[in-house]
Amino acid sequence: MENFVFLNPTKLIFGKGQIEQLKTEIPFYGNKILVIYGGGSIKRNGLYDQVMNILDEIGVEVFELSGVEPNPRLSTVHRGVDICRKEQIDFLLAVGGGSVIDCTKAIAAGAKYDGDPWDFITKKTTVSEALPIGTVLTLAATGSEMNSGSVITNWETKEKYGWGSPAVFPKFSILDPTYTMTVPRDQTVYGIVDMMSHVFEQYFHHVGNTPLQDRMCEAILTTVMEAAPKLVNDLHNYELRETVLYCGTIALMGLLQMGLRGDWATHNIEHAVSAVYDIPHGGGLAILFPNWMKHVLDTNVDRFKQLAIRVFHVDPTGKSDRDIALEGIEKLREFWSSIGAPSRLADYGIGDEQLELMADKAMAFGEFGRFKTLNREDVLSILRASL
Repeated sequence: MENFVFLNPTKLIFGKGQIEQLKTEIPFYGNKILVIYGGGSIKRNGLYDQVMNILDEIGVEVFELSGVEPNPRLSTVHRGVDICRKEQIDFLLAVGGGSVIDCTKAIAAGAKYDGDPWDFITKKTTVSEALPIGTVLTLAATGSEMNSGSVITNWETKEKYGWGSPAVFPKFSILDPTYTMTVPRDQTVYGIVDMMSHVFEQYFHHVGNTPLQDRMCEAILTTVMEAAPKLVNDLHNYELRETVLYCGTIALMGLLQMGLRGDWATHNIEHAVSAVYDIPHGGGLAILFPNWMKHVLDTNVDRFKQLAIRVFHVDPTGKSDRDIALEGIEKLREFWSSIGAPSRLADYGIGDEQLELMADKAMAFGEFGRFKTLNREDVLSILRASL
């Protein structure tokens, strides 16, 4: 296990009816509040009215930014930064899923930065300060509600990058499973794939003596896989929504990566794909991850064998380690397909026309991946296998 320092300052407020905590949390941070949300689902399910009524009750001045995209765009970040500067906003409240929260983090940092937010998204500079933010989560997926990461797309240049800073940890996050019960089946599936992928990214490493970290990863995967098939056929089941929502948060709030550093190559490739084609992030991961696994399998067969036996219950009797590992990867593919996730880029109408461009986008900062370092030919091979 490697040396580590753990910090997560986000106050997690979990459970039914916790929206009322806005009354006690928001007054700490000022009087001018920018509420940020997406395409309008929070108005249809009544959450918008609940939030606005509470903000009116505590007497704060409210501004709004709507229309955050599923792959949040730099142009929307610019809109938010302009509002913050013009209105001298004190606090940002993200009401929505991971995309809304990611966009809010970029706005919070951009409002305190003299240049273009794209500078810190592309690692030309670092974020030293940001406006405080809080979140009301409506989608179990990214874990952005309790971490310092964000992903932003520059649609004009077809670039999509992850970035992060301790300055953009949410001050608090309210997670009421009730608000996830109206999420449609496809988005529910994408969220399940995303949180499982976050666990995989942290599971594949070469650090020794990580038995607890391994077991925590395996526990989350097992829990999600037990709940997911039931949930996609019973979308209004509160207990299943509660379980999956909690798993999504724990999967990427720093707990699993204490003492190790994960891979994150598959996320990088998916960002390149969805930068060019604007497909759902979870859908892209479902397509790419098993193909990444096959491509890097021989880097550490034992790691894949362990996953296959412990999580996918592969019977090792009479099989080579490599065959056990491959069977585990196939069982992952079968599981994701069984709940309705895509398995090929062709499922989104994507052919080989832009493979070279997507590979170029993935290689923007050079070779990447900690479990196995990938070069451009590796990326092309994984993309071709994903067609």
